[in-house]
Amino acid sequence: MISSNQKIELPILNNKKITLCIKREDELHPFISGNKYRKLKYNIKEAENRGIKTLLTYGGAYSNHIAATAYAGKEYGFNTLGIIRGEELKEKWQENPTLKFAHANGMQFKFVTRDWYRGKEELVAIEGLKKEFGSFYRIPEGGTNSLAVLGCEEILDIKDLDFDVIATCVGTGGTISGIINSSREHQTTIGFPALKGDFLKKDICKFVKKSNWVLETKYNFGGYGKISKELVDFINDFKLKTSIPLDPVYTGKMMFGILDLVAQDYFKPGTKILAIHTGGLQGISGMNKVLKNKNLPVLEL
Repeated sequence: MISSNQKIELPILNNKKITLCIKREDELHPFISGNKYRKLKYNIKEAENRGIKTLLTYGGAYSNHIAATAYAGKEYGFNTLGIIRGEELKEKWQENPTLKFAHANGMQFKFVTRDWYRGKEELVAIEGLKKEFGSFYRIPEGGTNSLAVLGCEEILDIKDLDFDVIATCVGTGGTISGIINSSREHQTTIGFPALKGDFLKKDICKFVKKSNWVLETKYNFGGYGKISKELVDFINDFKLKTSIPLDPVYTGKMMFGILDLVAQDYFKPGTKILAIHTGGLQGISGMNKVLKNKNLPVLEL
């Protein structure tokens, strides 16, 4: 499946002689959008090949991956199990738009403590889940594994060869790994992590051999799920000027970072940038509830 590239017209880009296009991966599928579609593609095929009927995965309250896996399970005939971080959600998940959507599409939940969740990759935790639920095909948090990277290698296509820079947001590292693997020698991939910390470099290096990539770590706005009035205003203004919606956890921070780097003359005049829109728009409704509770402006839907 091939997504379209949309050129962005903003005065700062013209002034700096920079070309910026957005690859609209968010339009691949109405509910399994962006990088989640890519990550799940070969994992679902592997589960089918093994004859396993249940997909099990992990996520937090507003996880794009949880929502996408639930819908993919419904669409491709799988049962789905979501291991959800935070026992406090057990009694109020119906107030959460993401979890409500996942449940409506057939996902069964198991709510766990944050301590348990930190050890979710340990053998004892996995064996405990097998005893409780029986056989399942396990997909990691965020969907990142070698099959997910293989799917993300299909994000770039032949019409993207003309770009000098490929920009993407970074969560668990699977999407950027696939992009790096399929990028060409003349291209540089820039990742904008949504999380704080340097651990992502190590995770990415598990999947890539190339060195034509960098991480710009100063645009996380305080870490995963953190947001400010400045970011809300930026996302709303960007949508007003371009008609393109951005999510507050990933793509909003990436685009803020790209345009800030353009303003700082980080890119040479004439540089052609392709930014990957990885989806995640389903999380806006949940984030708006958080923003209202903090008396901050909300994101335009």
